[in-house]
Amino acid sequence: MVEERSCDISVIIPVYDEESNVPLLYPKLKNVLDKLGKNYEIVYIDDGSRDNTFNELSRLHAQDNRVRVIRFSTNFGKSAAYAAGFRFAIGDVIITMDGDLQDDPEDIPLLLGKIKEGNDLVVGWKYEGRGPKSKSIPSWLFNKVTPLLTRMKIHDMNCPFKGYRKHVAKNLADKIYGELYRYLPLIARNRGYRIEEVKVRNLPRQYGQSKYGVSKFLKGFLDFLTILFLTRFTMSPLYFFGTIGLISTLIGGTIVLLLYIQKFFFGINVGNYMPLFTLSILMVIFGVQFISIGLLGEMIVQKDRAHADDYTIETILK
Repeated sequence: MVEERSCDISVIIPVYDEESNVPLLYPKLKNVLDKLGKNYEIVYIDDGSRDNTFNELSRLHAQDNRVRVIRFSTNFGKSAAYAAGFRFAIGDVIITMDGDLQDDPEDIPLLLGKIKEGNDLVVGWKYEGRGPKSKSIPSWLFNKVTPLLTRMKIHDMNCPFKGYRKHVAKNLADKIYGELYRYLPLIARNRGYRIEEVKVRNLPRQYGQSKYGVSKFLKGFLDFLTILFLTRFTMSPLYFFGTIGLISTLIGGTIVLLLYIQKFFFGINVGNYMPLFTLSILMVIFGVQFISIGLLGEMIVQKDRAHADDYTIETILK
């Protein structure tokens, strides 16, 4: 039974078509973990690979009983892989890293050191080395825009090399889908966890191809809008919809008022400004609709609030 197992460290590695990298990463990872002198497990999530990745993982599992393998029936994506890994892992500290050899196992002690200092989540910052331009340019843009909009001072939020306390990872397992794995630090901050970052190396990919493409960038941007809304306005949707609605209503109402002031005091026909008048009426209608949506959202939140905790308890002294 899973509940009977326990260890100090779990390393979660999602892989997709990485048959050449799997046998190279394992000895490097094992060498680092053995030196730590702690109990550990290595959890591979085969995200529907179409090559011989699963055969390589099966060989490692037969060779070392600390290697666990979860195989997906098809490619469900990294969020699903992390969610499955978080639920399955039993380590007091959970490390996530990619299986393409770009994350250096030698940096694992750095993550563990920050966790030992009292942090709940440690994010790797790939300050050294470079990946392919197709991936590095979008990542650079992502890492520049995200801190500005979230007010979270993390240099490389999208870095897969992270360390979590067990209870943090378990709490996040049910909150990631789509491309939201990129925003785990933001979700964790919203739950009140202590977050720190540490510099790690970015090694060049030796085999295989990057799975990052334009479609993932677009999906990631849409998911960013999702997580921005969820972390700020989930429990108070009226603040979001109501603000937009009030601004629109005030602008539209002001324009209507000014047009009628010109009509009654200066004799200027409103018909002369019919496009502007029509636009102002639409803005008022649009604003009222947004305020109504916000109020309906508040009603839904109030109804569901009794069935869900919107807080995180860190310590109870009895």
